[in-house]
Amino acid sequence: MTAAIRALRPKQWSKNVLLFAALVFSLNYDNKELFLRVLAGFGCFCLISSVGYIYNDIRDREADRLHPKKKKRPIASGELSVPAAWVLLSLIATAGFAWSYLLSPLFAVVAGAYFISTLSYSLFFKDHVIIDVMMIAGGFLWRAAAGAVVISVTISPWLLLCTGFLALFLGFNKRRGELQLLEDQAGQHRKNLAEYTPDLLDEFQSITTSGTVISYAIYTVLASPTPWLLLTLPHVLYGIFRYIYLVQVKNEGGAPDETLYKDRPILITCLLYLATVIAVLAWAPLRAV
Repeated sequence: MTAAIRALRPKQWSKNVLLFAALVFSLNYDNKELFLRVLAGFGCFCLISSVGYIYNDIRDREADRLHPKKKKRPIASGELSVPAAWVLLSLIATAGFAWSYLLSPLFAVVAGAYFISTLSYSLFFKDHVIIDVMMIAGGFLWRAAAGAVVISVTISPWLLLCTGFLALFLGFNKRRGELQLLEDQAGQHRKNLAEYTPDLLDEFQSITTSGTVISYAIYTVLASPTPWLLLTLPHVLYGIFRYIYLVQVKNEGGAPDETLYKDRPILITCLLYLATVIAVLAWAPLRAV
């Protein structure tokens, strides 16, 4: 049972918190009914995302056994047999998609699009340089869109834009961390890692860092409920700079989900960001509608 739970990768469910963005920025965070709908959507995405993780672990189990960290995953290590993994995958896929349809047929369509995106990454795009990270970023965009669809609100294009840039930033830094961890064996673990170089990834890091900060700043000033959300920009800047520091100086950050839990400064920054957002939306003057 423990191996089955670990195969779901519950630590990575933190990525699905993005579904709550539309609830917060549409000023519905105190609406109990809508909060419960988003919470249910979050549960659906946790199950559906775990389907992708299990399938990816089944498919990559041989390569994972060569990785210093991934070899400890339940399927790669043999703790969870492949037949049992397929049964687990089928059960949570059925539960996740049935639940999403009960919430809303349109939400189920978005959840399906997210799943197709992650599945196509595992099948076709994970070994193709650059587009592999772009496909991962697409998954974050589907999460943000799903959070809006489940409560029937329109999400700002600027919010989607900064979400996309942030996802690209994390994705390219993840590749940077993998290169540093695996060194000369990087290409043996994942084909496209042989195509990346630290200098190239540093260039991508610079571009995506600028895109994230600028698009978020523009969103807070021009498209958010109140321009006072610009007060959250220092939290965003510190979080980004801290993550770059962890990747390039501490040789950490190759797994963003683990970094969120293990690095206290980033965890505190995330909590302060959330508290500042709620405080600003609650007390700052809002735009006229």
